[in-house]
Amino acid sequence: MIIRSLRRLGVKTIFSLSGNQIMPLYDACIDAGIRIVHVRHEAAAVFMADAWAQITGELGVAMLTAAPGITNGLAPLYSASQAESPVLLISGDSPVGEDGSGAFQELDQVSITRPLTKLSLRPLTVEALYPALDSAVAQALAPRRGPVHLALPFDLLTAETGMAELPEAAANTSAAVLDRAGLQTLAELLDSARRPLVLAGPTAARAHMHSARATAEEALGLRIIPMESPRGLKDPSLGALAEIIPSSDLIVLAGKCLDFTLGFGGKAALGKEARVAVIDPDARMLERAARLLGERLVLALEGDPMAALSALRATQTQAERNAWRARVDEALRNRTAKGTSAPAGNALGPRALCETVQAFLASAPDPVLICDGGEFGQWAQAFCQAPARIINGMSGAIGAGVCYAIAAKIARPEATVVALMGDGTAGFHLMELDTAARENAAIIAVIGNDLRWNAEHLIQVRTYGPQRLIGCDLSPAARYHDVASALGGAGFSAHDAGSLATALGQAADSGLPACINVSLGGEAAPVFSASMQSATGH
Repeated sequence: MIIRSLRRLGVKTIFSLSGNQIMPLYDACIDAGIRIVHVRHEAAAVFMADAWAQITGELGVAMLTAAPGITNGLAPLYSASQAESPVLLISGDSPVGEDGSGAFQELDQVSITRPLTKLSLRPLTVEALYPALDSAVAQALAPRRGPVHLALPFDLLTAETGMAELPEAAANTSAAVLDRAGLQTLAELLDSARRPLVLAGPTAARAHMHSARATAEEALGLRIIPMESPRGLKDPSLGALAEIIPSSDLIVLAGKCLDFTLGFGGKAALGKEARVAVIDPDARMLERAARLLGERLVLALEGDPMAALSALRATQTQAERNAWRARVDEALRNRTAKGTSAPAGNALGPRALCETVQAFLASAPDPVLICDGGEFGQWAQAFCQAPARIINGMSGAIGAGVCYAIAAKIARPEATVVALMGDGTAGFHLMELDTAARENAAIIAVIGNDLRWNAEHLIQVRTYGPQRLIGCDLSPAARYHDVASALGGAGFSAHDAGSLATALGQAADSGLPACINVSLGGEAAPVFSASMQSATGH
């Protein structure tokens, strides 16, 4: 019933690592025609489900076994939550009939996952299974989207339902009706503003949202700017946007949570004069905005942000508004770095590396870009782009790059998927290149190898001095590209822009999962704006 219900919902791929308590679900996938992508670590399965949701706009499904299986998947569950990805995490669980008896791998899973999900359930009867699944999927896909968790006891998975057919599919829930008075106020605020900015949340950055966002931008005569980086206004993808935000007279937070990435709404980040309007499906975010903004909050509208913006039309075109939009666009394009430093010796710099990759992406069919975290990840986000992109996201987690790339390639087999990561982050899930080989997912992983955890290295130098460096060095003997070859893929090394360009072409021609190990001069992440120093050091 569980697997056939998922198939009816359109699920064709599940990311998983096998285990005792989920074997009944594995068996059911055979008859349902659902593909299981079998990974090497449980965290990878959840990261892949997250990436699937981001790339396709559909429900991503991960399936893990009990206790150590589900707990191995917790960190990427947090990432999926922060990325607003509709992920269904199914876990096996010890039998209901053995609750409280010290069963094998007995664990109160839902108490652990509840803070990380929109909904976490453990059905206790066969009759409760389908309603729990139905509720979980509905919650995952409802605005604000996010992950959900179902813990399924083994004795329920092996029971008979007594049903000849699946239960009736639930009707699609209609979106909440937007308040007419609130929409009218929003329209008046936008029409009267001369220098408006609309900052959107991570969902607006997804490829399947591009069309809706472009339509709303055209209708309103302004730019809708998604924010999905843990660096907030210091996100290199946003260029010098932070410098002009204080000049805005109206800031609309369209599904963008007011949090540390916006300086908690302080005047240093959002300016002293700007009025702020908030559109959000979560009443708690509206309450937070009211608490942090006080009198500067001119509108709190509950509902789907893109639906609200799409319902409006600009009533007039102002020359000053057009000049402001041009200024915003110029700020977003700005790549004039402040306080630049050159890599040591003749080492290839991160900007040159990224520009070489970008030239490759520009000529590749259907390019998809994956950017991991860390200092090198910020360079990648600044100087590489593609119509579809996944970054490490608001969680600030690192190490998911290979996992994201594999899921993206499985979702879009004809795409050219390139993942950029540092040598530190590569260590988390490099073994998933074996998964890529088994699943014929010919990704290209580019490792910027500066022989250290560069973000932490720079923090130590800045805060404690170069004489107090500890725990940041990585081995110069490590040959990450040889790992790819040993796992059935293709490995290449590069030391300058020319050899990197050659390796990218060879990797693409190989038709195999590929890893390019690039010698890199470590540099601090680029900064294109005079935004505030983060209290957390990033």
